[in-house]
Amino acid sequence: MPEQLWFTEILNRYLAGTTDALLRTVHFEPKYPQSPISNSAAMELLVFAFLLILFMLVRVQLSVERPRGLQHLFELLHGSLKGQSEEIIGHHSEGFIPFLATLAMFILICNLIGLIPGLEAPTATPVVPLGCAVLAFLYYNIAGIARNGVLRYAKQFLGPSDPSISLVIRIPVAILMLVIEPISHLARLLSLTIRLWANMFAGDLVILAFFAM
Repeated sequence: MPEQLWFTEILNRYLAGTTDALLRTVHFEPKYPQSPISNSAAMELLVFAFLLILFMLVRVQLSVERPRGLQHLFELLHGSLKGQSEEIIGHHSEGFIPFLATLAMFILICNLIGLIPGLEAPTATPVVPLGCAVLAFLYYNIAGIARNGVLRYAKQFLGPSDPSISLVIRIPVAILMLVIEPISHLARLLSLTIRLWANMFAGDLVILAFFAM
C-alpha cells in the first residue's frame, strides 16, 4: 500500500467504501480497496474545496462602491487574462475567460500547495497535468465547432482553401495535410502535459530560490 498523506488518510477512512462502489460501477477494480483515493486525487479535492470557498467569498464581497482586497486581486487577474486572451484569441475572447481563469488558478494552487508541509503538489503526478491537458483540448475543440460548425471547423485539417491556388496543388496538399494535421493536433495533448508537468518543477524552484534569498 502506498504511503498516504494525512488528508488522504482521512478521506479513505470515511469515503473508501463509497469510492470503491463508484469505481466498480464503471467496471474499474481499485488496486487498494482500503485506500482507493490517491494522494494526488486527495490534493485535487483539497484545491477544489479551497477554490470553491474562495470564489464564494469573492461573490459575497462584490461591491462597486467599496471593493475589498480580494476583489481587487481577482479584478487584476481578470484584466491580465483579458489582455492576454485578446492578443492570442482576439476580441471575441471574453467568453473564454471564466474557463481560463479557473484552469489557471487550479494549476497555480496545485503547484503551490506542495510547499506546505504535510501536503504535496498533485501536478507532480503526470496524470493530473494530463487531465488538465485533456480538458483544455476538449474545450477549445468544442468551442471551435460551436463557433464555426463541424464542416467549417474540419476544413482546417485540409490546409489552405484559397481558390486562386490551382486544384492540382490544392488536392495533393489537402491529402497530405489530412494525414499530418490530425497527428499534429493530437500531439498537443502530449506537449501540454509535458509543459504543465515541467512548469510545476520550474515554478517551485523559482519560489524556493526567492525565499532562500
